[in-house]
Amino acid sequence: MSTDSVMALTRYTESSPINGTLHRADERSSHRTERADSSFLDRIVGRRGSLRPILNQVEAVAATNTTVLITGETGTGKEVIARAIHELSPRQNRNLVKVNCAAMPVGLLESELFGHERGAFTGAINSHVGRFALADRGTLFLDEIGDIPLELQPKLLRVLQEREFEAVGSTRTTRVDVRVVAATNQDLKQMARDREFREDLYYRLNVFPVYLPPLRERKADIPELVEHFVQQFADSMDKTIEIIPEKTMRALVRHCWPGNIRELQNYIARGVILSNGGIFEPGPLEACEPPEPENVNPTLEEKIRREILAACQSAKWRLGGPEGAAARLGLKRTTLFHKMKRLGIARPEDQ
Repeated sequence: MSTDSVMALTRYTESSPINGTLHRADERSSHRTERADSSFLDRIVGRRGSLRPILNQVEAVAATNTTVLITGETGTGKEVIARAIHELSPRQNRNLVKVNCAAMPVGLLESELFGHERGAFTGAINSHVGRFALADRGTLFLDEIGDIPLELQPKLLRVLQEREFEAVGSTRTTRVDVRVVAATNQDLKQMARDREFREDLYYRLNVFPVYLPPLRERKADIPELVEHFVQQFADSMDKTIEIIPEKTMRALVRHCWPGNIRELQNYIARGVILSNGGIFEPGPLEACEPPEPENVNPTLEEKIRREILAACQSAKWRLGGPEGAAARLGLKRTTLFHKMKRLGIARPEDQ
């Protein structure tokens, strides 16, 4: 899903949870002007609702070099959050390089990540610069990290720990300064228990976890998302749509959206094609049941751990004082210290 898929280009009217109308063209223009200098997070749909605590975490971790693991069901917008982390980081003027680990054969993925020398294998008629080298001093987004082959995981672990690697067919060690953001819809912890994923690599990736809830748990955000997508596709199709009937909006809010934001986006696109006369009149929604819960839902202990991590990052790992992590969490410093010890939270070496 493209970054524009969940970016708000119009301001949502908050007077009613089901708005019923869209902004006029002149209003949209003024809102775009207002937002021209706003931050990346300000333009993400849902930032006023259920995503706010998640975006607070994103903003806190973005300023560091910490590795981030984004989890959530397919279609929840993990790539958008990865881009937000990059755009809000000191590396924003450098490359954001993306790799889908599930989209390439095993033999090609190693070359794609680390590069290869000419003649390294049959068909290697030229040398190739890998994604880690391209992302030097920038950010590397490893999507579908759960699909990276076991035989390649030690090499990935090494570059995360030592910041060095050798290209395929090379004996020369290359050092890089890369911030890694990974994403998955799989339960890496369970995969590690089942020996389908290296446990040491899991803990190296899971330094700062960010969990994105499915759309069925973000009902309050659906009207804003609908309005945004309707206007986005209407603009691209040179159509004018000014009204979203309340009955239609209620049906969209009630729907379970097993495909999450991606499914909503596709449904809205079809609806805009079918709509005429300035009224959004989409086709009927297919009957559906919420999918079985995936194993990416965090436990209470994991949620507490994430809140503490976010507070520590935001406070630059100062625990005490009026601006320290303890004050941000409403805890005594000693209480926070004991919670951190119990949860295995320690200040990173580079902080």
